[in-house]
Amino acid sequence: MEPVIKINSGASKWDIRQKVWDYIEEKNLANFPRPVHNRIPNFKGAIQACNRLAELQQFKSSQTVKVNPDRPQQQARFVTLEAHKTLLVPTPRLRTGLFNRITPPQGASKEQLRVCSSSQGVRDFSVPVGLDAKVKVDLVVVGSVAVSEKGFRIGKGEGFADMEYAMMVSMGAVDENTVVVTVVHDSQVVDIPEELMGSHDLTVDFILTPTRVIETHCKLPKPQGIIWTKLDEEKLEKIPILKKLRALEEQAGKDVTMGATSPGLETDQPKQQPKRRPRQNTQQDAEGERRRERRAEPEQKARQQTARVRKESEGRREREGEAANVTKGKSTKIVKQEGDVPTESRSPPSVTTVYLGGIPAGLRVSELKTALRERKAAPLRLTWQGAQHRAFLDYTDPQAADQALEALQGLSLNGHNLQAEMAKSQRGGRRSGQPSKRQRPPIVSKSKIPPETKSGTKETE
Repeated sequence: MEPVIKINSGASKWDIRQKVWDYIEEKNLANFPRPVHNRIPNFKGAIQACNRLAELQQFKSSQTVKVNPDRPQQQARFVTLEAHKTLLVPTPRLRTGLFNRITPPQGASKEQLRVCSSSQGVRDFSVPVGLDAKVKVDLVVVGSVAVSEKGFRIGKGEGFADMEYAMMVSMGAVDENTVVVTVVHDSQVVDIPEELMGSHDLTVDFILTPTRVIETHCKLPKPQGIIWTKLDEEKLEKIPILKKLRALEEQAGKDVTMGATSPGLETDQPKQQPKRRPRQNTQQDAEGERRRERRAEPEQKARQQTARVRKESEGRREREGEAANVTKGKSTKIVKQEGDVPTESRSPPSVTTVYLGGIPAGLRVSELKTALRERKAAPLRLTWQGAQHRAFLDYTDPQAADQALEALQGLSLNGHNLQAEMAKSQRGGRRSGQPSKRQRPPIVSKSKIPPETKSGTKETE
């Protein structure tokens, strides 16, 4: 069957994700939550696709099945419980452990099993499974953004499915006989170049869609365990269970040397906690949320106006502080750190800056970083100004900046084409290696500004 989404030659993983997300939105192929960008799409027909799981002989002969916690795989969790198999579900973003075992009430009815398979049921009827538990997983069900008939899989870009599988390998829960299944819409089956697949990428053995079952006969091996050199301390802080697993592997005499912190991960933007969105399981919930949003619009506009005034005031104070430093012969810039405490940071002796404009509203810094890494354009430093729909990328020299500019041409995120060009401070024939400074408007003393009359004309002596 010919893929409906054509993938251009030289496309990156991020390009493929964008094409799939855009197509599903354009053709209205998804249910709530919308938009599907940066998600595993909850596609229409997910129930029919998940029901095909029961047709697989590999599922019938399995005893323990692990299913991801995303909405489109909810029916797969129900099918597993209905077949009286042990159901394991990963903890969200691996914050508190690897996975939980779902334990329905004894003699549970079909409706109770449906509750247990929902996101709320996963929280209410689960028992944590520790790393030292002797668990044998026979079949794994994962979500995907895109997948090929050869078994190559692309997730939403955060790597949790790959990490979960690698951790299960390390604890002996899976082996070469474990079957991996993904459930997707027919349009998500595309041609993925093999060169995009890395040693850490999880491949799949079966693809279930609303209309067919595809056995991939994938030739690429699945992850053989955690590749510690691809991780850094930041990842260990985000996923605490990795620390325990690393200690266990170190005790077993394995090499657990970690990689250095990836370039381009620093940002001037203080980290903000994402707002928790209310859980909505029905169409009525969604309608109620939209009504609440309309009622809250006046208050929200007032808050935005207050925030804008405060931000402009802070910007004036920063510029005045920078001007004062310049007059003292210092070359400094104001860097916003966590807690909005302004501190001074000396500019690198030679930095070339690239301007990235057209950043869509709602895009997260982590998503931009992922796109930059995939295009081999990770900067020395990233200055995020999402509210102004732009970012500044600092590179070590003009040559690195030129290479990044070439790599960023045609970059599209969330359906928006981004504009990459040299920052204004780099235009106009700046000599190679000359330090870059972002120009700010000059600070003029208020005492030097002639007062204005009520008629709007300046007074003269």
